[in-house]
Amino acid sequence: MMSRSSHDHWEHYDHEADMGIRGVGGSLSAAFEQAALALTAIVVEPAKVQPETRIDLSCEAPDDELLLVDWLNALVYEMAVRKMLFSRFRVQHRNGKLTGRAWGEPVDVRRHHPAVEVKGATLTTLSVCRNEKDQWVAQTVVDV
Repeated sequence: MMSRSSHDHWEHYDHEADMGIRGVGGSLSAAFEQAALALTAIVVEPAKVQPETRIDLSCEAPDDELLLVDWLNALVYEMAVRKMLFSRFRVQHRNGKLTGRAWGEPVDVRRHHPAVEVKGATLTTLSVCRNEKDQWVAQTVVDV
């Protein structure tokens, strides 16, 4: 597994009434991890979430774009069902299969101050590719 780079980061971009999320990393796995952090950052400041409890996830899709959507929607599902927020992620990706881990804690409304609820990742502006700096970029719009 490739080590994480100090150049790995996430960002948001506006898209009509919804929100775009983008993860950038030195590996495809790192880009997916950063996209997950961008997802969390729509709801709450990730630094406010303690990585106390680990959950394991797995996804499979015919291409990297659909795998990103499945990964993010699996996280949205876990957030809703477990009433948790996540702040740390680890992804392994191989041949259209993703195994991931997410660490977080139960939502504490008084401490976390959740801003919105993410309903799910969409296919809008969906892209997983390398940029001009040879970094992986994983992006899509999420419905809020």
